[in-house]
Amino acid sequence: MSTPTMSLADARAHEAASHVRTSRPQRPARTVLESFPAGGPRGQWPAESFAAAQRREGVPARVVMDLASDSFLVIVEAA
Repeated sequence: MSTPTMSLADARAHEAASHVRTSRPQRPARTVLESFPAGGPRGQWPAESFAAAQRREGVPARVVMDLASDSFLVIVEAA
C-alpha cells in the first residue's frame, strides 16, 4: 500500500494555512485633526462639516467615532 502524496499546490496551500498567526495586521498611522463631542446640537454635524471643509482643501479627512471618549474624531490616515 502506498502513502498518498500531495501535489505541489496542495502542499503550499497546506503550509500557508497551517501557520500560526500571532500578530494583528498593521493599521495605518492616523493623525487626529479635530475632536468634537458626540452630544452636539440636534440636526448639526460639526465633525462632518469640518471634514468636508478639509476635503475641499485636498486633505483626505474622514470622521470616526471614539467610543472611549464619546466623541467624533476627524482623522487623516497616513499611507
